[in-house]
Amino acid sequence: MEKIKQSKLFDTLSKKMVWGFIFLITLGTIFLSLPAATRGAQGTSFIDTVFTAASATCITGLTVVNTAQHWSFFGQVVILVLSEVGALGYMTFAVLLFNIIRRNLNLSTQLMVKESLNLENLSDTKSVMKYVVGLSALFQVGGVILLAFDFVGRFGWKRGLYVSLYHSVMSFCNAGFDVFGDSLMSFRDDSYLLVVTIILIIGGGLGFLVWRDLLLYHERHRLSLNSKLTLVTTGTLFVAGFILLLITEKDLSLLPKGTSWFNRTINTLFLSVTPRTAGLITLPTNDLQAGSIFLLMILMFVGGTPGSTAGGIKTTTFGVLMLQSIAQLRGKKDVEFSRRRFSQSNISRALLLVFLASIVIVMATLILTQTEHIPKGFGLEYIVFEVLSAFGTVGLSLGLTPHLTLIGKLVIILLMFIGRVGIFTSLYSLSKRQTKVNQIRYPEENILIG
Repeated sequence: MEKIKQSKLFDTLSKKMVWGFIFLITLGTIFLSLPAATRGAQGTSFIDTVFTAASATCITGLTVVNTAQHWSFFGQVVILVLSEVGALGYMTFAVLLFNIIRRNLNLSTQLMVKESLNLENLSDTKSVMKYVVGLSALFQVGGVILLAFDFVGRFGWKRGLYVSLYHSVMSFCNAGFDVFGDSLMSFRDDSYLLVVTIILIIGGGLGFLVWRDLLLYHERHRLSLNSKLTLVTTGTLFVAGFILLLITEKDLSLLPKGTSWFNRTINTLFLSVTPRTAGLITLPTNDLQAGSIFLLMILMFVGGTPGSTAGGIKTTTFGVLMLQSIAQLRGKKDVEFSRRRFSQSNISRALLLVFLASIVIVMATLILTQTEHIPKGFGLEYIVFEVLSAFGTVGLSLGLTPHLTLIGKLVIILLMFIGRVGIFTSLYSLSKRQTKVNQIRYPEENILIG
């Protein structure tokens, strides 16, 4: 075991992170391959089992088989556990175990926690872990209680509590799996349920560091620059998405004529929140207007907050690049926000992330155009939507996933994995990355741009 730990497969934190998620997916595949995981005598192909395990671990929610109809109670519980561990990170549960057996964290474990939660300082690991575990429990237990008021009356105590637990976990973890068979389309008239779900989705997607800042505001009387930028960007995307969806969907005209304006508003709010990597739907995605689908694709690409249960390029990346663009247009040299100046390394990292994400998305789209069939009535958006959904660990679909070829499934699995682990972590695990200092600097010269 020691030789394996010291091998080149585990010689960097990035490789350890990648192998940790691969181990979880493998474990999930084994459990989902058991006869007890499926209903009746129906079996599941190996690739479909791997796909489901990867989708759950990477908290995406894309499915090749119907979760409610195909998987048994045991199989659904396996998916639930994989989503919980995948959302909070396996290091969270490792630290929790260390605390239970009263063992101190060694330096290697603290570094892994720092990497998995995107922390800046090693000293933050213990305090942040308390908030990760505490907030997760608070949101999910609170979600179960609030949802039970609705579901217990519908399904009885046993089924109602199970559905409440499942839906609370999947909403907070932004996983997108459901045990109803049609996501939340049967509950689009239930405004109470949708509001609770919206709160859980935002709670999981906002990020544990931001929540810690908000909860400690009464003591510190300030927010970190990261939290301020996150809140402003998240709020802007939420409001802009809501207003634009009201326009493109004509106040959700596809809902029945008797639907109240309040319920239309709640459904529109839900539609603006769910592409932030939640993946739950109240309306058939392929019935939406072209403008709405385009907006959802943009929101899926941006995703949620670093250190949260969400995917995408993250709100802070989007915010930094927007501020950079505004500064350039105004002729300013520095990129400023809230009386602070972003470092050039921050801006360069954000630009690199978007560039690499774009390359990954373009390559995946190009491959899928050659391997998948586009039905009549759809265009390239049929594939691009699925690619962005997988990369952003969202789970929304225009209908491609259940009909993917073997190559298509492998591509989507890889996209989900990169989206959850992080594009930098994935690439660094494949390369021998070392900081190099150039001994020679060549003369500077400009070229024509634009």
